[in-house]
Parts: sequence; C-alpha cells; structure tokens
Amino acid sequence: MLAVRNLEVVYNDVILVLRGVSLDVPDGKIVALLGANGAGKTTLLRAISGLLDVHDGEITKGSVTLDGEPIHRHNPAKIVRLGVKQVLEGRRIFAELSVDENLRTGAHTNGRHTKENLDRVYSLFPVLKERHKGTAGYLSGGEQQMLAMGRALMSNPRYLLLDEPSLGLAPLLVQQIRDLIVEINKQGTTVLLVEQNATMALSVAEHGYVMETGKIVMDKPAKELLDDSDIREFYLGLGAEGASKSFRDVKHYKRRKRWLS
Repeated sequence: MLAVRNLEVVYNDVILVLRGVSLDVPDGKIVALLGANGAGKTTLLRAISGLLDVHDGEITKGSVTLDGEPIHRHNPAKIVRLGVKQVLEGRRIFAELSVDENLRTGAHTNGRHTKENLDRVYSLFPVLKERHKGTAGYLSGGEQQMLAMGRALMSNPRYLLLDEPSLGLAPLLVQQIRDLIVEINKQGTTVLLVEQNATMALSVAEHGYVMETGKIVMDKPAKELLDDSDIREFYLGLGAEGASKSFRDVKHYKRRKRWLS
C-alpha cells in the first residue's frame, strides 16, 4: 500500500502548502483526490514522486511509505524503480520526437521488458499504434494525454499518479480517458487520480478524498461522496434535487461548507 502520513510541505522555506495530509492508496484500487485550484493536490503528488526539489519544495514533517518502507527521501528515479510513476498535468510530452520515441523514453528504468510494455500500450491506445512514426507534437490534445499515460506505463508501474488527465479535453475524450483509467486498473495498476472533474473521478474510484487549503477535509467511499449534498453543491454544481445551479445562483451563494464551520 502507498500511504501518506501527516505530511507537511513548504516552498522556498516560507510557504506552507500541505498541512498534515494523510491518505491511503490500497493495492489494486482507484483512489480519487478532489479539490479546487491551489488546494495542494499537485504538491501532494510531487511529494510522493520525489519532484519537490525541482520546485524548491521540501517535506518538513510526516512521511510517504510504500509497503511500510519510507520513500519520501528517495530521488525520483529510485521511486520510479520502486513502481510509482506520475503523469504530470499538461501532458509534458517530447513534442519533436515521434510517438514511438516518446514511449521508449518511459522504459528507461525497465528496459528488459520494453517490447512487452510497448505491446501493452499499443493495445490500450490503438490510435498511438496507428501514429507511432508520427511527430508527437502534431497529435490532438486527447492523443497527447494518451501518449503521456502510455509513456508512464512503459515502466510497468504498480502505482500510477494521474494529475488532471481530463483537463482541457472535450466531453467525448474525457469519457475515453475515464474508460482507459478503468482498463489500466483492471490490468493490475493501482491509480491515484487527481481531478477537478469530480463526477468523472468519483465514477471510477472506490474511495475519495477532498482537499482544501492544504488539508484533507473529507474522506469517504466514492459513492458516499457522490451522494453527499455538500459535495454535490460545491464540486458538482448540483442542488439538493440534482438540478444544475445557474450562474446567478452560484454568484449569490453564501452557505458555508459544513467541514469549514
């Protein structure tokens, strides 16, 4: 199991971003992490995957463990070799390389199984197989997201950390990404899914966490979160009867969230 316990993260020695965050990602499950921009979701993923140093961030308290062993002081390469891989927000592909070359860069820690993993990725993402010789920068936004996910799978990770995979995609592509996440999980990869699209995330997850201002403020099974009236209003934009709120309703909405009372 991947576990975070009482984690605090500071940027530039002064900005406290995470404030005692704890969560569990059990083997074989999909766990959703919800929250608005600036809540600290990406910082949490960086802490897990060892990327805080790049952004002048530091863990000042708490731990990240994999099967009970601390990993939060390891460098990113070692964390990848241990089976934890992150797909960054914004895709971050190598635009001038081909699709095939992009995928092969993801196999640098698991080169012995490149062919098997490449076959798996092309099976999951047939459109990438069709365009494997094409320049990655010419792919559509949805195809680039698939490429980023496929590149992460090339190391055959146990845990896949997805940071806003549906961001900026059309509804039909969001559905495709959702279905791919489910299939990746069925094939044995555990997923920690960070999403602002709460409906999509909770529809595939078994458990969900809600983060605000660097803290976990709610922690429930995904179905209970979907049914929670506060979550429906503040994260799904729905009223008590399931009707969408108008802009006027949202603009003048004053009720405090119960967990902040």
